[in-house]
Amino acid sequence: MDLGSVIGMVMILVLLLGAMSMGVGVAAYLDIPSVLIVFGGSIGALMIAFKMEQIKSMVKIFLIAVKPPAVEDLQSLIQKLVNYSMKARRDGILSLETDANAEENDFLKKGLLMAVDGNEPDTIRELLEIDMEQTTERHRINASIFGKWGEIAGAFGMLGTLIGLVAMLVNMSDPSAIGPAMAVALLTTFYGAFIGNFFGAPVENILGLRSSDEMTTKTVVIEGIMSIQAGDNPRMLEAKLLSFIAPNDRVSQFE
Repeated sequence: MDLGSVIGMVMILVLLLGAMSMGVGVAAYLDIPSVLIVFGGSIGALMIAFKMEQIKSMVKIFLIAVKPPAVEDLQSLIQKLVNYSMKARRDGILSLETDANAEENDFLKKGLLMAVDGNEPDTIRELLEIDMEQTTERHRINASIFGKWGEIAGAFGMLGTLIGLVAMLVNMSDPSAIGPAMAVALLTTFYGAFIGNFFGAPVENILGLRSSDEMTTKTVVIEGIMSIQAGDNPRMLEAKLLSFIAPNDRVSQFE
């Protein structure tokens, strides 16, 4: 569970609901026509903009922002790659076959097995980089769903405002009809802003950061496998891979 994301979301809801309660009450901010215009309209537009399977996976993608899948930290991964390097230099790269088959990191397993099988370094790098590129693109599209939802919801909020204003102007002679029309005009803007600043930009941004972290991990794996196959000195391999970690967080197993 990403504590920062959870705290941030809870904080937003608590502060907004608290501010509403201290004013006219939460019920005053609930308006069915506004919900239909903004939430219904924006979801409908998303169904036009994206494939149905992508829309169906929105909840799953959102949960990644709140509870990202467990990943191996870079320091542990680097130590593992250095250990593989030491074993390969001592016993030959074929000695890594058992370790590769038992490896839980699928990307690392794929690269190690290709190295053990004697594939050319350029071929291994090319295949692994294609895997990275395609994963990055899938992540980009998934994150863009929420970014686009924020944009569309804001636009439907403005559309609802115009609808409310038209209804208000048409019924200027009936004071009882002005209130509901004004509620639609204002609350649609509120709902659009809420979606954009709660589900839209923040979720898109955190998903982008998660993707960036994953790509960094995969880059470390690629560089490690290339060095192992080339027979580089484990100390030099560690020094190269530790450059992916902030200086204050680097821990060398040779010190």
